[in-house]
Amino acid sequence: MLTVLHKSDSQPKEIKIVRDTITVKSVTSWTKSLKDIEEINKKANGLSGSLDERVVYVRLSQFGDGTHTEWQNIAKQISDQLKTNNNIRGVVLDIRNNPGGYLNDAVLIASEFIPSGTVVSQEDRNGDKIDYKVSGRGLLFDVPLVVLINKGSASASEIVAGALQDHKRAILVGETSFGKGTIQEAEDLGGGAGLHVTIAKWLTPSGNWVHKKGLTPDIKSELDSKNQTHDSQLEAAIEELMKK
Repeated sequence: MLTVLHKSDSQPKEIKIVRDTITVKSVTSWTKSLKDIEEINKKANGLSGSLDERVVYVRLSQFGDGTHTEWQNIAKQISDQLKTNNNIRGVVLDIRNNPGGYLNDAVLIASEFIPSGTVVSQEDRNGDKIDYKVSGRGLLFDVPLVVLINKGSASASEIVAGALQDHKRAILVGETSFGKGTIQEAEDLGGGAGLHVTIAKWLTPSGNWVHKKGLTPDIKSELDSKNQTHDSQLEAAIEELMKK
């Protein structure tokens, strides 16, 4: 029960609420023609040779418990669209403000776009390395790809972006990422207490350690602070796709 006093009322009101678990999807997607994307400036329509040309947008907000299944479902949907719709110019993968999460999911998602090789390397304090190779279905090897990053893109999202950049599989657009290049292991101390211990660092396929410096985008783009409805970074990503 909440007791709320509205600005226009003199007496508070009681409002019944129901406690529940709210599950927020970590992967969402849409496919639209340029003229139907509200967040971009309409001048971007001029880049398209046809009003029927479309862009697939995928928003990956975190690497959580449900990401694996959610990603597989959406990747399959995109693959099916590409087989039946020749008007799709490419995919924008948006990992802005993605704080990271599970390493295995990062490898899975990068593997969807990269046919072979290393996704990420883990190096301990003795210099011993473990290479995580491409694994998965690889449904999206050939589709043109642009990845959106910003200063909130960290950890596992940087692993994906770094792998795609090093393999020259995608163009990175946006701002320099956060720069978290360490791997933690969770320890349960009992009584509700826990401890995260840094056990290793991770490196991009080219051996780049992003810690405290982040990934540098191929095309730098900042949001228009004066116009909150205009996503200038998304527009820059779509403009890049239109060149492919």
